[in-house]
Amino acid sequence: MRRVARLRGGTVQDHVALAEIELCGELIIAASAAEDRLSLESIDEVLRVAETRAESSGD
Repeated sequence: MRRVARLRGGTVQDHVALAEIELCGELIIAASAAEDRLSLESIDEVLRVAETRAESSGD
C-alpha cells in the first residue's frame, strides 16, 4: 500500500514518488561529475543498493 499524505491546501505528497525523484537527482549529479559512463557498481553505490539489501535481510 502506498503512503500518500495530505498537506495543507489540499495538495498530496507521494512519498514513493519523492524518493524516486531524489534518487534520480543523485544519479544525474553522479553522472555529470563522472569522466566516463557510470559502472553498474557506481550506480548501485549512488542508489545505496547494498544498504537496502542489508536492511531487508536484517543485517
